[in-house]
Amino acid sequence: MKSKGLFKKLVRQDGTALPSLSEGTLRDQPLREIVRDKIRQRIYSGQYAPGGRLIERDLADEFDVSRLPVREALRMLREEGLVAERSTRGLVVRELTRADVEELFDVREALEAMSCRLAAQRATDTDLLALKRLLEEAKDATGRQDAGAAREANGRFHDEIPRMAHNELLRNILEPLHGRLQWLFRQTDDLELLCSEHEQLLDAIASGDTELAARAAEQHVRSSRHRTLHALFQQAQ
Repeated sequence: MKSKGLFKKLVRQDGTALPSLSEGTLRDQPLREIVRDKIRQRIYSGQYAPGGRLIERDLADEFDVSRLPVREALRMLREEGLVAERSTRGLVVRELTRADVEELFDVREALEAMSCRLAAQRATDTDLLALKRLLEEAKDATGRQDAGAAREANGRFHDEIPRMAHNELLRNILEPLHGRLQWLFRQTDDLELLCSEHEQLLDAIASGDTELAARAAEQHVRSSRHRTLHALFQQAQ
């Protein structure tokens, strides 16, 4: 069946061992969502570059599925704002404008301040230890000049904070936002500086001072905003 071909291809392309269907982790996930997740992952990783065409037929061949789940996956990604339709080129990976990036950071600043405020109030010792370990992973990878591993650890660091806040709605809202930000940060972040800022964020959360944690989050987001806008749009200024 076509779906079996997809699962085999995912293993080969990722280089990691996905659970088999018999293990049940993927059995109940609709095929369109699996295809969507793979396309989204490749957009975030830069494999599908901004402005690049996404041709339904080619994607179906690549994933060894029919065109229907690909069509549905692309529709969902359009709704997420990752894919756009151009009259002369069809569907393409969306290129973010300065206004898009500004809006993204506006929302991020508000939500991450809330997330860190709640994390400072609710985090357990186990939560803080998990966050510290992710920071150490990022530092170690940065020291080895392994940018991919450092970005992965830093991304997980940010994903961990909403979990520590114990607010499921906030976590669900931030999840796709973090994915888009990782897409931007591949081109812009100073990894050593990022580790330093994350260390300050961890210390603020661990202090239990909710307002200190919120201010640290706001400062971190504003610093990141400045670097990102400078890197992406300095030539247009």
